[in-house]
Amino acid sequence: MLTKKLLIVAHTPSPNLAKLADAVMRGAQHPDIDNVLTRQVAPLQANADDVLAADAIILLTPENLAYMSGAMKDFFDRIYYPCLEKKQGLPCAIIIRAGNDGTGTKRALESILTGLKWRIVQQPITCRGDFKDEFVAQCEELGMCIAASLDTGII
Repeated sequence: MLTKKLLIVAHTPSPNLAKLADAVMRGAQHPDIDNVLTRQVAPLQANADDVLAADAIILLTPENLAYMSGAMKDFFDRIYYPCLEKKQGLPCAIIIRAGNDGTGTKRALESILTGLKWRIVQQPITCRGDFKDEFVAQCEELGMCIAASLDTGII
């Protein structure tokens, strides 16, 4: 069976965001998932070639001033046109770490993803308010679901 590639673009400027990204990786690398190669890249290091090589992508960003992080916005600015025609339909998922609300960040991401014609394949996760251990479990489950879906050919 052909190995699929899952790209995680995660902006993790704090220990709590790093915990969430680690949880996504842990879920995506579950021992029962055989044919998925998972790679995590920071948004300032990620480029169009990373996206072009991916079979699915998970985006993790903090909410900054009711918007995605500047690093995540920079990622989209750099990959948008090189990937626009070539990656239509790319399965993707969103995780937002929001202190208060998260709706502005979600709306902005959904707008960009609609423009790219990527497919959001799971309900976005917004980890809202004070940091909770349940956020880690939600992120691990999302990583596992996306990787398992790639592994079995569902997405």
